[in-house]
Amino acid sequence: MDRHAQGARLLSVNLAVVRDNPFKSAARTGIDKQSTPDAVEVRAPGSRAHGQGSGLVGDYIGDRRNHGGDDQAVYAYAVEDLQWWADDLGLTLRPGQFGENVTTEGRDVNGALIGERWRVGDVVELQVTCPRIPCGTFRGWMNRPGWLKTFVAAARPGAYLKVVTPGAVRAGDRLHVVSRPDHRVTVAMVFRALTTEPALLPEILAASDLPEEIHEMASEGRTFSVG
Repeated sequence: MDRHAQGARLLSVNLAVVRDNPFKSAARTGIDKQSTPDAVEVRAPGSRAHGQGSGLVGDYIGDRRNHGGDDQAVYAYAVEDLQWWADDLGLTLRPGQFGENVTTEGRDVNGALIGERWRVGDVVELQVTCPRIPCGTFRGWMNRPGWLKTFVAAARPGAYLKVVTPGAVRAGDRLHVVSRPDHRVTVAMVFRALTTEPALLPEILAASDLPEEIHEMASEGRTFSVG
């Protein structure tokens, strides 16, 4: 069944090093994620405003108005995309550099379908919900002129996931795609629709598992202003 992620795994599980945040009104940020060799508990954090923030126990989210909650419980980014950026920018990028909770290997994260489900290890099940939209903290953290526009133009956003079945994950766990919905709406497609290609907005409504906020934006023809 898992022809979509043969040999895929978690290369790294990353938790926040909490820092002051000079880039946003939120006083502190957890964008600096560092790899941990330990098993990390993953659970549904609850609502963005009143829940536990991140889906990973021991992680931290500073801007609870715009980040975290059940639909953004886990942020995944592929090491293959990190390497693409490293080559493009002439930098060395480590797992967690983009603020991702899990750095994957062997899975096209941006090509994942909205609503598809991943089994990580023996127990944990996650569901793809939406792309990451870059913010001012990410721009300041990367400290490169025009970074947000550069990131948007590449359309390699990585994916947010919700926690369907909680449990522990750790680096090296296998990642299996256990189900895929019957549509063609990918993470990258939603990202492009919400940023640079609004003509795609009606098409992404085929994905019934989109978060309510994004479904409303697409229905109303609204996009994010990123720059």
